[in-house]
Amino acid sequence: MQIKLKDGSVKEYEGSKSIIEIAADLSEGLARVATAGMINGEMVDLRTVISDDCELQILTFADEEGKEAFRHTTSHIMAQAIKRLYPETKLAIGPSIADGFYYDMDRDEPFTTEDFDKIEAEMKKIVKEALPIERFTKPRNEAIAFMQEKGEPYKVELIEDLPEDAEISFYQQGEFVDLCAGPHLMNTKAVKAFKITSLAGAYWRGSEKNKMLTRFYGTAYPKKAELEEYLHMLEEAKRRDHRKVGRELGLFMMRDEGPGFPFFLPKGMVLRNTLLDYWREIHKRNGYVEVSTPIILNRKLWETSGHWDHYKDNMYTTMIDEEDFAVKPMNCPGGMLVYQSEPRSYRDLPLRVGELGLVHRHEKSGALHGLFRVRCFTQDDAHIFMMPEQIKDEIKKVVGLIDEVYSLFGFKYHVELSTRPEDSMGSDADWEIATEGLRGAMEELGMEYVVNEGDGAFYGPKIDFHLEDSIGRTWQCGTIQLDMQMPQRFELDYTGADGEKHRPIMIHRVAFGSIERFIGILIEHFAGAFPTWLAPVQVKVLPISDKYTEYAANVLAQLEKAGIRAEVDTRAEKIGYKIREAQMNKIPYMLVVGAKEEEEGLVAVRSRFAGDEGQKALDAFIEDIKSEIAGKIAREMKTEE
Repeated sequence: MQIKLKDGSVKEYEGSKSIIEIAADLSEGLARVATAGMINGEMVDLRTVISDDCELQILTFADEEGKEAFRHTTSHIMAQAIKRLYPETKLAIGPSIADGFYYDMDRDEPFTTEDFDKIEAEMKKIVKEALPIERFTKPRNEAIAFMQEKGEPYKVELIEDLPEDAEISFYQQGEFVDLCAGPHLMNTKAVKAFKITSLAGAYWRGSEKNKMLTRFYGTAYPKKAELEEYLHMLEEAKRRDHRKVGRELGLFMMRDEGPGFPFFLPKGMVLRNTLLDYWREIHKRNGYVEVSTPIILNRKLWETSGHWDHYKDNMYTTMIDEEDFAVKPMNCPGGMLVYQSEPRSYRDLPLRVGELGLVHRHEKSGALHGLFRVRCFTQDDAHIFMMPEQIKDEIKKVVGLIDEVYSLFGFKYHVELSTRPEDSMGSDADWEIATEGLRGAMEELGMEYVVNEGDGAFYGPKIDFHLEDSIGRTWQCGTIQLDMQMPQRFELDYTGADGEKHRPIMIHRVAFGSIERFIGILIEHFAGAFPTWLAPVQVKVLPISDKYTEYAANVLAQLEKAGIRAEVDTRAEKIGYKIREAQMNKIPYMLVVGAKEEEEGLVAVRSRFAGDEGQKALDAFIEDIKSEIAGKIAREMKTEE
């Protein structure tokens, strides 16, 4: 048989071989670090025996799928440890997830975080025992009886939901057996570094009608250093949590009176409006016009757009004059009506229409999370209407605009091309044209990208931008969606150079995505220490004592006249206290004023970036900070805060 490997080379074998045997034949080192295999795109165990020609990828922890097998195995090691320590515990499910794994457990006496050390110690014993992990199968009826005998009702329920003719697979390591589809590692000894990170409640099968179980979250790595780096990132993420920082800096709040509906406070509004001013600046420069469309529109519009059929469960609806209306979850149908508002010619295209539109989406209460997952948010939408021959150029321009935005904030990013999902509308031919339009533009730009099969919007394929923040986390923000369906559904047209009517093609795109979510990301990216141009308060004037309050007020007036956002601290506190508090509030610049400063028209400059910067003439300071703000310069920190 011929085995085609990931690098394109082909290995020939006379008889059947397991994947782990092939890995060992290629390299003993590869066999040691292999975690699973991929046969013709399907993830399988290293134990899997290959008898026919195929394409084979041997996965390691460096591959996302390889991480899954590694961490899934760790979830079983944790479950085994818990069963050894607390045998009365009933097991539910324990999959791998992004950055780790979890396992849902049922025990009458509640678990606490104080149990973690004991469980981890038992896990270490299991790893040291180097237990071989073996797979076996049973027919459905035998599998049910097997789990009933072990007293695992949740496993029994899972098996009962499977078809009558299903072959049920189990994995065994030592005395521990678990119902599982796999794949898993060959042995427990490979799991060198792990940590139980938290506990949470989780309803069985996600239904509030079912019993609340205890969910253990954890993570695992092949090396201790990698685990320590991840745990440091978690601690840093806690320090930067936008909910905590936003509260401390007075940026926004959430209230029980409006779950999922954020309140922006005065300083948060300054930050938000500064972002929106920047948005308008770059869009005007790139040839966009701005519109605003209504928040509530009637059912007929949402049926025409396809949202009523594809998205209704996420929409808020109401009745007006005995007619169904919906609160908009997206801006695009209103954008269609804007296009229809007057006749269009090929000379008008491309037409780039931007909208900062407030949208509402029904999210489950358990999914809400600060500004990251809310029920109302402002999308920085734009809809570009164009002729087919303009597709590539317009996509390149949008990519350039999004790149400019992310570069300004210091974000690196990677790109995914998301293709047609199962729940979609339109012909295969339209989808092919749209997908190749996006692919072609990226290839002409020389952009690296990965294909995310089946994750496109229901009306078209898309390019998604995943940005990386200052502590290495990724966020999906910008997107470019090519749509040939909505112009058809709304019967949009333009008059071509030939005098005939033609149908435009349309791009949906966002740069920030959700303004609220982007602000949350910025808060965590900068840990609240925003660049001076973005900071709600750019300068704090600090008089040494009451005697210099008048001079401080004069300094404040000149700063405000120059358009600089400034405040003065006139409290009867020691100067050291005032400086520390300004630092805690992440103020970029502090101007300390006393006798010498008043006498010579100076200010003593302290900055968040370099500490004590010495005395300067006020006019010179104002010119320097104005230049920094106008250039949107992000000064480097001298030391980590």
